[in-house]
Parts: sequence; structure tokens; C-alpha cells
Amino acid sequence: MKCALGMAVTQFPSCFTLNSPKVRLFTVNCQSVSPAASGSSSTGLVEKPWKVSDARLVLEDGSVWRAKSFGASGTQVGEVVFNTSLTGYQEILTDPSYAGQFVLMTNPHIGNTGVNFDDEESKQCFLAGLVIRSLSISTSNWRCTETLGEYLASRNIMGIYDVDTRAITRRLREDGSLIGVLSTEESKTDEELLKVSRTWDIVGVDLISGVTCKAPYEWVDRTGSEWEFNLNGRNEDTFQVVAYDFGIKHNILRRLASYGCKITVVPSTWPASETLKMKPDGVLFSNGPGDPSAVPYAVEAVKEIIGKVPVFGICMGHQLLGQALGGKTFKMKFGHHGGNHPVRNIRNGRVEISAQNHNYAVDPESLPEGVEVTHVNLNDGSCAGLAFPQQKLMSLQYHPEASPGPHDSDLVFGEFIELMKQERQRT
Repeated sequence: MKCALGMAVTQFPSCFTLNSPKVRLFTVNCQSVSPAASGSSSTGLVEKPWKVSDARLVLEDGSVWRAKSFGASGTQVGEVVFNTSLTGYQEILTDPSYAGQFVLMTNPHIGNTGVNFDDEESKQCFLAGLVIRSLSISTSNWRCTETLGEYLASRNIMGIYDVDTRAITRRLREDGSLIGVLSTEESKTDEELLKVSRTWDIVGVDLISGVTCKAPYEWVDRTGSEWEFNLNGRNEDTFQVVAYDFGIKHNILRRLASYGCKITVVPSTWPASETLKMKPDGVLFSNGPGDPSAVPYAVEAVKEIIGKVPVFGICMGHQLLGQALGGKTFKMKFGHHGGNHPVRNIRNGRVEISAQNHNYAVDPESLPEGVEVTHVNLNDGSCAGLAFPQQKLMSLQYHPEASPGPHDSDLVFGEFIELMKQERQRT
């Protein structure tokens, strides 16, 4: 046998008599064994049968969090935000709105369903990294095609686990979102990583240009029949919609198509004049990452389109509409990220459980007369929806497609259809 240091052990049996005070000693002789013979590394030590901490998350407040890595290796910087969703980590990974951010999942157990190609919200992962408490050692879903670790590694996305996500979440709630550096490189000191975190900023950075499409394209796919939960929402009429891609999710496009829309997706820099030449029945301004004040070109495009055709803004699109109307946006303390945010529809008093992902909000006090706040977040009272009937405008601060759920807000797509239908009848 071998001792813990990888040395050969010669064991001599020991025995003793209960009635005798004499006891034979247990003797162990250790002899060194060459690494080649033991199959161990050049140090002669046997590898531990479990993974040890090999990564660090260094936050700008000076705290250092030791963890274990999975996925890609290296060093990455990003803004740390927490997400309270209990499921849907693959949709979160592929949501372009997370560009430039480390997503910390508050649900402790992640990875048990693996990943599959049907649940992706875009063609790639845009987030900076994933932070979780417990990484599942097995997968148990019939649709699984690979493990979460394999998925992240193939897409060059870093992940860490065995870190106290509860403690980090409490810190983020108290201090606000923090810049962090994630590294598996032992050559970099904590002080070097801390300096990087304190010199990098996400405010004022145009993140949309890195996630938008490069050229216009047609979208035709509807929600699959096996996943369709609102058959009454299907519409026989066909409406031509131009969708500005600020980081659009595929399921927003699927829901619009299911409601009877033919959709042309255009890049974020697409001129408003070209959009109007296409004579659409309506225009969608999509979700997207980052600071709306960092993309003045998008605000100008929105200004040129407002009032000419019905428009619908989602998340980033909602914030851009707020600015285009003359209002102000501001950075929230730690934002809204999760699938369980209660929102009250002021028009009908209905409370919807919503999926949200944003760090900025519209200041309703800065909006001009005639703009109506239609939805309010019940957690903090922030503006969650707008309408301006005279300008044929509506918007939501959250994600009505809510993949993988909840689907309480899906009916808003029908409201957009009604807005376009009314405009068609007037003309």
C-alpha cells in the first residue's frame, strides 16, 4: 500500500492481549516511490481526488473570493450582478443584455439540466462570466446535449463555483453593483487584479454595438407548438414590423411572429429614414445591454420614428423611448435581474410576475405631459411601463416573452397588435 505522500508502505501486523500490560507497537516503514511508478506529477505527490480552489474573484471593494473554476480559463473583468431566477440559466447565458457583466445566480444549485440548443436566446454567450454556489456533478434532462462546463468552455466563458454567493449578494444589495475581476492565473497578484477592477468602468460604454446584428434579415419562426401557451393570442392578420436589434432575444421575435407579424430585424445603427421607407405597420425597439445614454445615435433614431408609426419598446427600448421623449434615465443601485419581480398594471390593477434584466430605469418625473406610466415595479416603485397614446407609443421595462417564464405579461404583444390594427384602420 502507499501512504498519503505517495510512498510505499510496509505494514507489520500489531496485536495485544487484553489481560497483559505488554503491547506490541504498530510499525510503518515508508519508502519513496518514483513519480513514474506512481503515475503522479513530477513533484512525487499524488493528486487529490477532488478539485481545489484555483480561481479568484476580486471585487473593487477590496474583497477576494476564492473559488473553483469551470468553463474557460484566464482573466476577465466585468460588472457583478445577481440574478434571482430559479431556473433558465441557459436563457440567461445567451441573453445579450448581460454583455459586460458577471452573473451571480442566487439559486445555489446550477447545471443539473445541462444545456441544449433549443433554449438559446441568441447565437452566442455575451456575458463576462458565471458565478454559482454549487455546480451539479450530473445532468438529468432528456434534452441535454452537453454539460454546463463543456458549454462554457467551448464558448470561452469563465465560470466559478464553491463560492459564497449569498454573502456576495448581500454585499451587492448593500453597496450596489461592483466591478470584479475573475482570474485563474496564479501569476497575477490580488493587488494587480484589484487595480484592474478599480480602473475599468461600464458606465457610458456602448455595449450595443458589440451585440447587434451586422445586416438586416427576415425572421419567420413562431413559438413551437409544443411550447405555445397562448393559442388565443394568434392573429390572422399580417403586420409588417421592423425590429431594431439592440441585443434582441429570439423568443421576443417568436412571440411577435406567433401574434401574426412578419419581422425584419435591422442593426442598431439602421437609419430611421430607411425604416420609414419600408412602410412598416409598427416598429419594435428591443432589449439590450448597458447605459442608454451611451448610444445617442439610437436615441436619435427613436426620435425620428416616434409619432409616425406605432412603436413598442422593451427594456433598453423602453429606456431609449424615455430619453427620446425628453425624459432622463439613471443607474439603479443593483438593478433588476430575475424571473420573479412583481409588477402592477395601473390600468387594470392586475399584478404580473415578470422576468427582468436591467441596471437602468426611466425617471417618470422627467417625462413630458401626456406620457402615462402604465406599470410600476412593486419591489421599489420604479417605472416599469409607459404609454403615449397621441404618439402611438407603448413600452415595458421588463421582458414580456419571459423565456423560460413566467408568462404573465405575454398579452402585451396583443396590445401592440391592437395598436397597429387601430392605425391601419385610421389610414
